[in-house]
Amino acid sequence: MSAGGSKLVGMRIHLGTDHAGLEFSQTINEHLTAAGHEVVDHGPTSYDPIDDYPSFCINAAHAVVVDQQAGVEALGIVFGGSGNGEQIAANKVKGVRAALAWNEATAKLAREHNDANVVAIGARQHTVEEAIALIDWFIAEPFSFEERHVRRIAQLAEYEATGDIAGHAVDK
Repeated sequence: MSAGGSKLVGMRIHLGTDHAGLEFSQTINEHLTAAGHEVVDHGPTSYDPIDDYPSFCINAAHAVVVDQQAGVEALGIVFGGSGNGEQIAANKVKGVRAALAWNEATAKLAREHNDANVVAIGARQHTVEEAIALIDWFIAEPFSFEERHVRRIAQLAEYEATGDIAGHAVDK
């Protein structure tokens, strides 16, 4: 599987995982560094079969938000067995839009339609080659800036900040 297409070079990429994604994260780190990205690995640094992913993924997601707020072009990648828990953990960080990617369309649409700033991948669901392709597609795909997508992202940010969406009923 090959991602093809152009890549954004010089972006900062934050990684977070658990034991299930540790080997993937090391290979991905090497791949992204070779592609010209600055990689920041938020752990773990060694294999522990009973480690907990939330802090690693939250730290990576938080760093993405801090970088983006400072004007640094940055994205995040979180790994785990399925990617589900890692996506949930990342999405607990204010300002993060983490998406679980499992094929080319979901990786690209996460960026194109949702301006996702973190991608979650299940390390036990994909080969390392498939994971690299998912990441390359995610990184290379720009946000569309279509009005409907901008509007929807603004609604999510408004709800995150206030618990409401102006002009829309939100059950409480």
